[in-house]
Amino acid sequence: MPIQTPFLATDSIIECFDSDGEFLGIVLIERKNRPYGTALPGGFVEIGEKVEDACMREMREETGLRISILHLLGVYSDPKRDPRFHIVSVVYVSRATGVPIAGDDAKYAHLFHFSQIPWKKLAFDHEKILKDYLKYKEKC
Repeated sequence: MPIQTPFLATDSIIECFDSDGEFLGIVLIERKNRPYGTALPGGFVEIGEKVEDACMREMREETGLRISILHLLGVYSDPKRDPRFHIVSVVYVSRATGVPIAGDDAKYAHLFHFSQIPWKKLAFDHEKILKDYLKYKEKC
């Protein structure tokens, strides 16, 4: 019997700053493909690729930003987190300077201050991920 495992993905909460170090917001994208909605930028890890490298590649492809990974936020593995199939996502918090420009699977890329997050439009389990992130930020 062949071994079946979940797909592996990575997402990041990108904290964007201007050249003076002023916080601009976090990046959320509008998905170009199904399932539609607002989401954290991210994508699948390729065979032979480290998860951290996949994260930096996916952020560059979807937002045009070169990120610095700050730390691991968590691993999200609920089999029902994605309607397509079972996907485990390794989620990082990262930092970038500049403004995102949508590319690859992103139709649009926007910056949101914490009070502006469109909670009702979030895809997948990204509401849970962002709430975990905000709890983490409260502790800092």
